[in-house]
Amino acid sequence: MAPASARIMKHAVSALVIAAAVAMVAALAAITAQAGTRTSAQQVTEALACQCGCGLTVANCIHPNCSFGIPVRGEIDQMIRGRMSARAIVASFRVKYGEKVLAAPTAEGFNLLAWTMPFIALLAGGAMIFFFVGRRRTGAPAQPAGDDAPRAVSRGDAELRKRLERDVKEQA
Repeated sequence: MAPASARIMKHAVSALVIAAAVAMVAALAAITAQAGTRTSAQQVTEALACQCGCGLTVANCIHPNCSFGIPVRGEIDQMIRGRMSARAIVASFRVKYGEKVLAAPTAEGFNLLAWTMPFIALLAGGAMIFFFVGRRRTGAPAQPAGDDAPRAVSRGDAELRKRLERDVKEQA
């Protein structure tokens, strides 16, 4: 690989690593920003997945007579009036219904892999693309096998050059 292209690839991989790190920090900042000091019903209902089968959060459930969302909203209102924090409310529903009630996986244990894997895959894919594209551009030319290979290539080049010179003279 040529020194210039190796340097370019090194900078590109460095840029991908930095971009992935910034994206992970931004994702973690967004997760921690959700845990505000003031508890609101909207904040809690967006953190819980509705269990009626709609696939939405409790805040966005589209069923007017939802068998899960309506009673849960009432429980959340009572818990907020009882001065419970949003984290405590979500934790109580997690204990009651399991991790399936959470709208997003927690950033701990195996779920941490679910949060970071897309960034890791993008980084690895980008590095592979730069490696293979750079290698293809700067790869050594293929040499035919055998002892006569270098002479055969140069002999072929010389014959081609003579034929081109003859054709140019005939055209003129």
